[in-house]
Amino acid sequence: MDLRSQLLELTRKYDQEQAGDGAFLPGVTPVLTSGAVLDEEDRVAYVEAALDLRIAAGARARKFESRFARWMKVRKAHLANSGSSANLLALSALTSPQLGEARLVPGDEVITAATGFPTTVNPVLQNGLVPVFVDIELGTYNATLERIEQAIGPRTRAIMMAHTLGNPFQAAEIARLAIDHDLFLIEDNCDAVGSLYQGQLTGTFGDFATVSFYPAHHITMGEGGCVLTKNLQLARIVESMRDWGRDCWCEPGEDNRCLKRFDYDFGTLPAGYDHKYVFSHVGYNLKATEVQAALGLSQLRRLDDFGAARRRNWQRLRDGLRDVPGLLLPEATPGSDPSWFGFVLTVLPEATFTRRDLVAFLEDRKIATRRLFGGNLTRHPAYQGREFRVVGDLTNSDITTEQTFWIGVYPGITPEMTDYMIASIREFVAASGS
Repeated sequence: MDLRSQLLELTRKYDQEQAGDGAFLPGVTPVLTSGAVLDEEDRVAYVEAALDLRIAAGARARKFESRFARWMKVRKAHLANSGSSANLLALSALTSPQLGEARLVPGDEVITAATGFPTTVNPVLQNGLVPVFVDIELGTYNATLERIEQAIGPRTRAIMMAHTLGNPFQAAEIARLAIDHDLFLIEDNCDAVGSLYQGQLTGTFGDFATVSFYPAHHITMGEGGCVLTKNLQLARIVESMRDWGRDCWCEPGEDNRCLKRFDYDFGTLPAGYDHKYVFSHVGYNLKATEVQAALGLSQLRRLDDFGAARRRNWQRLRDGLRDVPGLLLPEATPGSDPSWFGFVLTVLPEATFTRRDLVAFLEDRKIATRRLFGGNLTRHPAYQGREFRVVGDLTNSDITTEQTFWIGVYPGITPEMTDYMIASIREFVAASGS
């Protein structure tokens, strides 16, 4: 056995030695909301990539992009260093001069949900565009087709919103609305990889979809994200903006794939200026690395199993809490099959207890909770003094800010943990007099 093989075999043995007995001790073992679920194959893949000392993205990154695009049933996937960067790239691509009159320009409006994570909204502001906030519905926690349609104005050019906690918004209907009104649609699919709406994967309805590979998400690279599209022109713009804004499409370390490297004319540059150093966009460097891609490739083999575990855990919680008074339980969007990110609960006005007290009780029992991200984003300091428009009231977004939280369903949660969460919530509610 050569030295490399020995190192990888030792890595397997090390992983096996690190594995605990897996015993769950109620009130002692933390029940997390989310986290990476890693095995020895993941560790070996990571070490093997590190041994190659390929520091920047290379063959593994390209292989992941190809395999993930195929899994998602789209034409192109471009890795980025985070899901937040993927959102920035997708929205920024729509401002490209290469889109001609279709491009978004400062002052144009983008419709989004008022409740969510800020990096769905931030790229709108970062590109000089105007967010238009609409309310969500309780139960599904997504904006509705009707609210979005009412928000369309003369400067509206795009819709960008997330499938909340893995629960699809009305993707087919909203995609049709976007087409009818000549709007772009970006699906923030970071929490919803593997979710289905009307039998079709979320992330395949719009012009772009974005994905995160942060440890909390469906598969992980540690950090990392991805932009997906069926449109080759948009894919090329994303690649340029991700890679410093360059016009060249050669991979790093590759030269003259087009066989015309010194034969182009661009702008006022000298004739034949080196195409590797021609820049057609005001771009960034938002690339991922080879070791991230190696971990992603290893995780990808388990994506279907992870989705099945998320669905099982969510349904077990839903069944176990079905008749608990004072709580609004989550509902899948009609026509959907979510690959759930979390199990969301809203404390109703008639409850004999408060959200704060219930959360404190759960946290004291080592059951982790999270708010529904930022709740009503318009109430946060970051957006004070920023230009945005609100259509309708944000009553439900305010309710989620005050009364809503979620608990975990990720694949690292066992049936024993799920039953412990159910029993804990029931005990608290019963003790409150409900």
